[in-house]
Amino acid sequence: GFRFLNQDGDGCDSQIWNSNHYSRLWLYNLHYFDDLNAVNSTERSSWHNNLVKRWIRENPPGYGVGWEPYPLSLRIVNWIKWILSENAVDHSIRNSLAIQARYLYERIEYHIMGNHLFTNAKALLFAGCYFEGEEAEQWLERGMKILEKEIPEQILADGGHFERSPMYHALAYEDMLDLTNLAVVFHRAFTKWQMLISTWPLKVERMGEWLKTMCHPDKEISFFNDAATNISPTPDELFNYAKRLGHVISDLDQDVVWLKDSGYIRVERNNVVLLIDVAPVGPDYLPAHAHADTLSYELSVNRQRVVVNSGTSCYGLDSQRERERSTAAHSTMEINGQNSPEVWAGFRVARRAYPFDITIHSKDDCVIVEAAHDGYRHLPGCPVHRRRWVLGCGYLDVIDVVDGRFTIAISRVHFHPTIKIKRDGIQGSVNWEGNILHWKADCAEIIEESSQWHPEFGVIVQSCCLAQHVNKNSPQPYCKFSLTWN
Repeated sequence: GFRFLNQDGDGCDSQIWNSNHYSRLWLYNLHYFDDLNAVNSTERSSWHNNLVKRWIRENPPGYGVGWEPYPLSLRIVNWIKWILSENAVDHSIRNSLAIQARYLYERIEYHIMGNHLFTNAKALLFAGCYFEGEEAEQWLERGMKILEKEIPEQILADGGHFERSPMYHALAYEDMLDLTNLAVVFHRAFTKWQMLISTWPLKVERMGEWLKTMCHPDKEISFFNDAATNISPTPDELFNYAKRLGHVISDLDQDVVWLKDSGYIRVERNNVVLLIDVAPVGPDYLPAHAHADTLSYELSVNRQRVVVNSGTSCYGLDSQRERERSTAAHSTMEINGQNSPEVWAGFRVARRAYPFDITIHSKDDCVIVEAAHDGYRHLPGCPVHRRRWVLGCGYLDVIDVVDGRFTIAISRVHFHPTIKIKRDGIQGSVNWEGNILHWKADCAEIIEESSQWHPEFGVIVQSCCLAQHVNKNSPQPYCKFSLTWN
């Protein structure tokens, strides 16, 4: 059988490739063939060979999900990697690969752009290097011309991927590692592109630094925008790949890292890591993977995630997807029951939130980060959310202020599912495995809410949230949440 996104599928069903019993993302994963190059894949080489031939039999050219350009691109790369790993294949597989590359060449996703277009170009490069002849040279040429434009566009100066998702950044990092590897193995094919290829190593190293910056001490990614584990390779797997290619993976040597181009801040003190989102939703023309998480944050103490964003368990157009993208599902402030930005229809965003007035400074042995955003300015009264984080020795203060008129504002703190909350009025404690943090709220009202955490696709874990309420009749449009520890 098959198992993707924590859902099982019937491996004996010849109609499974396009079955409406599974989500489109699940079917995409079925057609990717990632397992060809997974850990210990050589132990399954005979099964892989049969499965590849089965795919060819049951997926005629141009028909079904597997011939959509995105899964087609990933499969082309995976099949070629698998063949180059000294797997013996017959003419039928190579012939199918050529047909797939030819089909992709005429169906590049210029209209979708972003990671789809990048993935298309990567597949053309792999096919152009693997095959020989005039047609293969055309595939390589088109792929390189796309990447000549898209790499500077999609990989920002600080190394971050322009869609501002740590998960998609990790996938893009793997893509760039694969491309640099390909350029070495097939160096003769890239003779005319040496100037462009010479810029790739610096991009790769900065991408590695960005990924390391955006990880928690548990060595997994943070959950800003669409993000979940077990979709991309783990950060450590990617760092090891980079090392095998000769790239230097430096340790983080700064207490404060401000990724100005992508819009994230990391503050680390002793055993505490604070990650802050002061980013735009992504490129204005491509907000598909954005969440309404502006000015949200995540916190780890003693290598344990304490304050979290909710993560991502699904794609699509249902209420679960809407909830996971909402402001209420993130550790930030919601005003008048609205999202900022206005996320809708699964992958769309209407009005955007733009952060401004971002400052970082140190005072009295603490680090202070301040920022504001305009995502609520379309509401009556033009409210603006301002937030200050103060991380000192043994404490974190998060202060929210609303400039302008509003009806109600709710500042939520989402806790990791392992965290147990105890409450006594506007204060209490949170604990896990013998570790205790004390919390205190300064607001009109605080309510304990049930919440959800989604560390992987197909996974929903119950968790808790503290919601601080401020209304228009409050003495001041202000709330403060403090965590202290030894």
